[in-house]
Amino acid sequence: MTNGADRRPVHVTADVVSAKRIGAFTHLTLRASGISERFRPGTFVALSHGADRSLLARRALWIHRVRTASAYGPCLDVVVDPVGTTTRWLAGLAVGASLELTGPLGRPFALPQEPVPCLLVGEGVDAAALFPLAERLRERGCPVHLLLGAEREDRLLSALEARRTVRAVTVMTADGSVGLRGSVADRVAESVRSSSAAVVYAAGSHATLRAAASAAVEQGAWSQVLVTPSMPCGTGLCHGCAVPVIAEHGAARTVRGCTEGPVFRGDRVRWDAMEVR
Repeated sequence: MTNGADRRPVHVTADVVSAKRIGAFTHLTLRASGISERFRPGTFVALSHGADRSLLARRALWIHRVRTASAYGPCLDVVVDPVGTTTRWLAGLAVGASLELTGPLGRPFALPQEPVPCLLVGEGVDAAALFPLAERLRERGCPVHLLLGAEREDRLLSALEARRTVRAVTVMTADGSVGLRGSVADRVAESVRSSSAAVVYAAGSHATLRAAASAAVEQGAWSQVLVTPSMPCGTGLCHGCAVPVIAEHGAARTVRGCTEGPVFRGDRVRWDAMEVR
């Protein structure tokens, strides 16, 4: 177990030891000694540069799995959605390629003190951050239920893996290609009730995060949401990832998503002021 000082982010050169295309996503396994040992669910890594080395902005990547010991040493897995220049470059990397990474960055999910029922709500590639969280919750004896969704089957993340990790999984796709037809946001309230969740964790679109936070309040549960604004630097220096929140004393504030977040209490986010993505 690392101590508090060892939680500080580090900058490392990470090597690609595995690259697999699964559905619409590419799963990269990276040898990243220093980051893997400091990781906590909800934190992320920032890629210093991609295909265009002239760009100063970093690229935030959610950590899907961590192995502190493997044949390659400490490794972490990230899931890449190849929709832009940098992510397409990442998805095309071969084994042996190197990346400049900084991490782990951000505030992690808080874990319950008691083994209470938990509901995890994940949508698309953002659901990657919930898988290591599910493992930690299971280690603490928490009954874990997962509501997992996407637009279509090829964008549904690791549904089979999830069934081996949690107590129950509900799968949804907008087009009905697998699981139930419909949106995750429309199903959250029912899932909170049926799971008797004391804590709701969510990662996904604005609509899904807002629905999870609202359903938790209605059921008297506590919620934590992974808010994902654009994070150009990942370290809080550029102030380019504004998240509107309600402070402890009730006043409206704007904080940085990469340092004060990316995990926030769902009832503290000012959803009407959030930029919708």
